[in-house]
Amino acid sequence: MDIATLVYKKTKTFPKHEVFSLTNQLNRAVVSIASNIAEGASRESEKEFSHFLEIATGSAFEVETQLTIAKNLGYLKEEEIEPILAKLGKVERQLNQLIIMLNNKTVEVGPSKSQGQSQGQSIKL
Repeated sequence: MDIATLVYKKTKTFPKHEVFSLTNQLNRAVVSIASNIAEGASRESEKEFSHFLEIATGSAFEVETQLTIAKNLGYLKEEEIEPILAKLGKVERQLNQLIIMLNNKTVEVGPSKSQGQSQGQSIKL
């Protein structure tokens, strides 16, 4: 949520004619990151959680793109967006690792060792 606060503070300085376009789009995208993580965490399956994490990742990339557009339009300076981009990069990497972990989770199924067989099967969840 720290990223959202930083972005909101930066968009306050955007020209008034951007209120319903870039400002709105950027603010909505940055809020979407934390919102999708929270909503996904409330879901009952890891598959659903992973799906919401993928949406959050997409929103993070949207914010990166929109910050670059704001810089190119002269609304922000490179030194203003660099700390935000660094934080976004860290969040994107963390989300990616969590998605990988959720999608590669396996469990052992099959006959138990007490039934005289030592090998079950691994299945991907």
